[in-house]
Amino acid sequence: MRPIFFCSTSVLLFVARPRSCQGGNILVVPIEGSHWINMKILLQALHARGHNITIVRSSKSWYISENSTYYKTVTVPVERSLDQRSITRIVSEIIQFERGALPLTSFLHITFGMTSTIIDAHSAIGEFIAATLDDQELMRTLKENKYDLVLTDPSWGSGIILAKYLNLPLVYNVRWLLSGEGHLAFAPSPISYIPITGSGHSDKMTFIQRVKNVILYLITKYHFDLLSQVYQKICDKYLGPGHDFKQIMLDADIWLLRVDFVFEYPHPTMPNVVYMGGFQCKPARPLPEHLEEFVQSSGEHRVIIMSLGTFVSQLPAEITNEVAAAFAKLPQKIIWKHEGDRPATLGNNTLLVDWMPQNDLLGHPKTKLFVAHGGTNGVQEAMYHGVPVVGLPVFFDQYDNLLRLKERGGAEILSLRTVDKDDNFLAAVKRVLNDPSYRMNMQRLSRLHRDAPIKPMDSALFWIEFVMRHKGAAHLRTESYRLPWYSYHSVDVMLFLAGITLLILMTFAALVRCLCSRCVRAKIKRD
Repeated sequence: MRPIFFCSTSVLLFVARPRSCQGGNILVVPIEGSHWINMKILLQALHARGHNITIVRSSKSWYISENSTYYKTVTVPVERSLDQRSITRIVSEIIQFERGALPLTSFLHITFGMTSTIIDAHSAIGEFIAATLDDQELMRTLKENKYDLVLTDPSWGSGIILAKYLNLPLVYNVRWLLSGEGHLAFAPSPISYIPITGSGHSDKMTFIQRVKNVILYLITKYHFDLLSQVYQKICDKYLGPGHDFKQIMLDADIWLLRVDFVFEYPHPTMPNVVYMGGFQCKPARPLPEHLEEFVQSSGEHRVIIMSLGTFVSQLPAEITNEVAAAFAKLPQKIIWKHEGDRPATLGNNTLLVDWMPQNDLLGHPKTKLFVAHGGTNGVQEAMYHGVPVVGLPVFFDQYDNLLRLKERGGAEILSLRTVDKDDNFLAAVKRVLNDPSYRMNMQRLSRLHRDAPIKPMDSALFWIEFVMRHKGAAHLRTESYRLPWYSYHSVDVMLFLAGITLLILMTFAALVRCLCSRCVRAKIKRD
């Protein structure tokens, strides 16, 4: 019996082993900042499976290194780019405006006041893809390399156009499409219960909130149309007439979406969408020696970590001083990722660092609280490790990300306008530290997130290799993208049926009238 058992086990392990794809050629068009951080993790996993990776980057790139052990680079010279200085300036303007503005004024500023700035940023990306396509020697080399697919983040339109120009299958590492959340473009999205990013609403909206949601949806569509025009000009020049950028963008073979339904509100989806929320999360590794010593010195009070992500290098002095003063009153030890001047009120229990191993700290058993800005990477890692959050959102999707944790009982949210007033920050931190329900709720989310038949990263890798094996995944794409709005919503069918019904009723009315007239004439003749 023993040989049969071992033979059966071997067969089972062979069948259960993930199917791999022989090493292929993948062309990657990434974007900068925190988006590159999670793209890099995906690329490292692809390289580990034997795939050859080539990255197309700008000469102004500040995050994507030209030299790497797991990818090759193609660097395109450009005059300007959406660089770190530009991002820092935009973020600083947002913070300063948020500090002094009323909620409505702030909404109008972000929605309309910054439109020209955002268009200019995408115009710089348009210049990058134009410079890429104008380099005939580069394009000849890219065609000769016979890539299997293009992997890109569609927050920028450069990778979309390059994939179409090279006629390659297209896979997205996606959360955003130019100005809106991805699923609003690729799936049926009833805005009666799907909140638009920036609304600050959950999926349980009052009538007034639904009115705001509709207005915000229309504004988002307007922004999307404006930004699409930047890339449409490039399509017209390099792809020829008849190539609509919005249609090309929606024709991606696979959408690897960086959320899951433990984090996201439930909504309709499509067969070519793969939910890989938390794919970058992993068990904690040992900390560097100096950090481990600091963490262990916290004793029973444990540790708080604070990070405001990639783009927020520092907050206004009045906020940092208030945060530092609040930390100094706590018995916990604090590790704070901070750049700029040392806060005047900094306590002896607080360690300032330029960089921190965030995932490893969140996974450390001594970590008790995470003070965060609400970026997707950070909230996913906090959820994975079950650490409650005090959120300090700055811009874009950060408030909405934190709201999803707050709705599930795992976070508190502060605003830039009030964080340094009336000890609001200290009160919020103490509330989360002292109420065990926050930690219990985050640990419940962690258990739900981890309880899956396949890990998010494995799922992402499988579908990328699926596209490589089958030269695309056109059979999973819906035709709804190609329908005009009146056909998609069956307005033309309704009008047609209404017309037929009206014609039948009019015909019936005419017959009744005719019969009545005959009856009246017959009666008159008899009389």
